[in-house]
Amino acid sequence: MSTLDWQKSSFSGDQANCVYVAAHPTGRIHLHESDAPATTLTTSPTAFAALMRNLTSSDRTSRP
Repeated sequence: MSTLDWQKSSFSGDQANCVYVAAHPTGRIHLHESDAPATTLTTSPTAFAALMRNLTSSDRTSRP
C-alpha cells in the first residue's frame, strides 16, 4: 500500500480547521479535514474537478 502525500488546501490559510487533498497512484483523489483525519472522502478526478468548479464559480449564490 502506498503512502499518500497530503497537501493542505491553500484556502485553509493559517486556520486550525484545514482541508487536505492527496492523489493516489491509481488516480483516485482523497480528501480529509484536519479535525477528522481518519475520515477520508475518496472520489474520481472528474468528480473532484466538478466540485472545485462549483465551489469556485462566481455565479453560485452565497449560503448563510
